[in-house]
Order: sequence, then structure tokens, then C-alpha cells
Amino acid sequence: MKHLYNSKGQHIATEQDGRLYTPMGRSIGHFVSEYGIFIDMRGRYLGEIMYDNRLLYNRYSPFRSTPFGIWGDYGTITSHGAPGKLGPIGLPSGFEDVEL
Repeated sequence: MKHLYNSKGQHIATEQDGRLYTPMGRSIGHFVSEYGIFIDMRGRYLGEIMYDNRLLYNRYSPFRSTPFGIWGDYGTITSHGAPGKLGPIGLPSGFEDVEL
């Protein structure tokens, strides 16, 4: 299990076994390991991990217009409590916070 944050340091998602969940445990996406990206529940590019634990959207990703198909809903996970907030980071060029 890995907690993921936005550039402001707010916990925005949890990744577990290649599945992406909201902090409250609702399924919101999947990890596509061969490309190192996350897709949303409709099979569209959602974002990628930067700096080990920041989930960010790459405006120039070649996968932004690639349909990956619908992978299914794996239900929910239990909330593991609030992991706290991290310090903010500067966004790399071409990246922005993921809109969930």
C-alpha cells in the first residue's frame, strides 16, 4: 500500500496492488505497469507518480488520448486513517495536480 499526494502535500489517493483508491477507499483507477501510468475507471490517462509519492498529471503525456478500455471496479478498501500532510513541492514543467 502506498499513499499518494498532490504537489501541495495533501493525501489524494492510495495505491494497493495496482489499484487506485480515494482516501476514503473508493476505487478510482488502475496502474498500467508497462507504461508507468494510472488510468481512471473509464480507461483514460489519469496521471503518474513523480518523486516517489506524488500523483501528478503530465499535460504532454503521449497517453492522454489513448483509450485503455474499462478494467472493472474492484470495490473499496477500508480507510487506513489519515497519513498526514507532506510539505509542498514545485511542479515539474508540464505537470499539474490530478483532478479527482
